[in-house]
Amino acid sequence: MVQTQSESTDQLLDPDFMRRLERLEIISRKIFVGVMRGERRSKRRGESVEFADYRNYVPGDDLRFLDWNVYARLDKLFLKLFLEEEDLHIGVLLDVSKSMDWGKPNKARYARQLAAAIAYIGLVNYDRVSIHTYADGLVGELAGVRGRRMMPQVIEFLNRSPSEGASDFSSACKQYAIRHPQTGVLLVIGDFFEKGGYEQGLRYLLGRKLDLYVIQILSPEEIDPQELAGDLRLTDVEDDDVAEVTVGRALLNRYKRNLQAYCESLKEFCTRRGINYLFTGTEVPFDQLMLTYLRRRGLLR
Repeated sequence: MVQTQSESTDQLLDPDFMRRLERLEIISRKIFVGVMRGERRSKRRGESVEFADYRNYVPGDDLRFLDWNVYARLDKLFLKLFLEEEDLHIGVLLDVSKSMDWGKPNKARYARQLAAAIAYIGLVNYDRVSIHTYADGLVGELAGVRGRRMMPQVIEFLNRSPSEGASDFSSACKQYAIRHPQTGVLLVIGDFFEKGGYEQGLRYLLGRKLDLYVIQILSPEEIDPQELAGDLRLTDVEDDDVAEVTVGRALLNRYKRNLQAYCESLKEFCTRRGINYLFTGTEVPFDQLMLTYLRRRGLLR
């Protein structure tokens, strides 16, 4: 098995498509309150500049929020209430192990496009955006950027994140959970071909009470390897394990059954734990993934 070369990633997002993304926003099934005030209006009462309602004054309330004009008219003390604003954190945990540099269209490029698009939607809505890359642990981080002016840094970060090394998903998730206790929306993007399994890694993330999305990306050659036939020597692109096999119709059918069972087990694991799971092949048009599939799953509106 010969590893493909990554396609150029200089321009991950087309400018016309970026303008379409500006009409979208990332939503969460949960309400998260961050350290800073963002631009999202909460149903909670707080201290932003947008007036919401009044309530009667009680001893101990902050006198700065008394409405003295109402007091002058009614001779009663009322406290002004405001809509509190939220700071939504958008995180991406991106697989950059060597197995991602495979297929036509290339999995690594497709995954980087997805990470870039999610980041752009967050940035134009002034959410806090972080991208973390992983292989045999966390290997890269762009943390806590805000505002569309930061998009060139996002593109640069993704472009200089090569697909190399073996994947240790459990270790990467454990490191992420320890270092980043904040809540928010987290997308985990990868092929999930994990010899050590994916279960423990996802349990680490579940412990952080994140609004969690798992997006599994495979290439057409992995989904249906029609061109393989005969006596072959297959080499694992990540750890160089070698297997000599004779590929025929029966073996290909068994491979496809095993792959389907593996993906179904990942989907079931996620669904039973409240994790949104989405499978896609890289042959799916990227705009369809963003504008249709992710909107149907409730991530975008």
